[in-house]
Formats: sequence, structure tokens, C-alpha cells
Amino acid sequence: MLYNDQCPVCSFEINHYAAYARREGLPIQFDDLNGPDRAAWGIDEDTAARRLYVEHEGKLLSGIPAFIVLWQQMPRYNWLARLVALPVVKQVAAATYDYVLAPVIYRWHLRRKARAA
Repeated sequence: MLYNDQCPVCSFEINHYAAYARREGLPIQFDDLNGPDRAAWGIDEDTAARRLYVEHEGKLLSGIPAFIVLWQQMPRYNWLARLVALPVVKQVAAATYDYVLAPVIYRWHLRRKARAA
């Protein structure tokens, strides 16, 4: 999966998943978009900063579909994957992520970058 480790929200959540995956010996790779691994994804930095990405079985997924696949790979979060994959729940979750959460987190990312420059 590809995520922004410089984002406090993203790093908190994804580092939690990464620690769980390591403890359980799950074969999930977590790549920081700010490191050299992003190039292998073929996604530019700005695009990568806008959403969470997961590559699974040769398919590149982003947003809620990516979260669902990630959660499906982790036994502790299978229930969440099943819940969010339900038709109405998935539509609401996707709309919330696409139109509220991801844009707010992305704008926050841009402000942090501007302050650092």
C-alpha cells in the first residue's frame, strides 16, 4: 500500500496497520509516498498525496475500495471490510472519503508543505 507518512492522520492509522501486519506476519508492504518506493507505483507525488492506494492481485485501487482490500488482508479488520463493503455503507463511506476526508487531509498536506518550504 502507498500512503503519506508525513501526514499525521495517515501515519497514525497506517503505522497502526503496519505494526499489526508485522506482529501477525502478514505479507503487506507499506510504502511511504515521500520515499523512493513511490516511483515503483507509477504515481506522481501530488496524485499519491490525494488518496490512499493499494495494489492487490495486479489491480491498483484507491480510496474506500483500497481500504476494503487492506482490511480484508488483516484478520482483525475483516469485520470492518465486510461492513464497509455493504452496498449502502460503501456508497456513504466512499462519498465521505472522496468529498470530505481525502480533500481535507490533502489540503492539510499542502499547508504543511508550504510552511516547511
